Amino acid sequence: MASHTVTTVWKENMQFETDNPSGHKVLIDTSEENGGNNSGLGPKAMMLSALAGCSGLDVVSLLKKMRTEIIDFKMEVTGELTEEHPKYYNKVSIDYHFYGTDLDEDKINKAVNLSIEKYCGVMEMFRKFADVTTNIHFHNK
Repeated sequence: MASHTVTTVWKENMQFETDNPSGHKVLIDTSEENGGNNSGLGPKAMMLSALAGCSGLDVVSLLKKMRTEIIDFKMEVTGELTEEHPKYYNKVSIDYHFYGTDLDEDKINKAVNLSIEKYCGVMEMFRKFADVTTNIHFHNK
């Protein structure tokens, strides 16, 4: 069974530096109104970024295998927090935006759906605590 370990070190004030198993580092901080310097990513927002990154990696890899061309691709992930503490995302929506000429919508839909339903482990984790909805948008140039 695979496992991952990260090391997170307090730097100053409310700022932390965390790594990942490949050694890359990211700063974590909070807003000034919460006592931080707003000099890093917020922990909850990082979760949304992890979701987009996980699914995005799947989609790009699958489209490459399908020999499907796109000019650009972005994801917008919105999380809705609960009112009570501990606040967590109970609703999350992911909008996939694809840009290109003569986009192969069938293959793109297939790639996104494979990520959503089969490959993205972060998506599966989110489903344990949030209602996750997805939308695909095509922007033919």
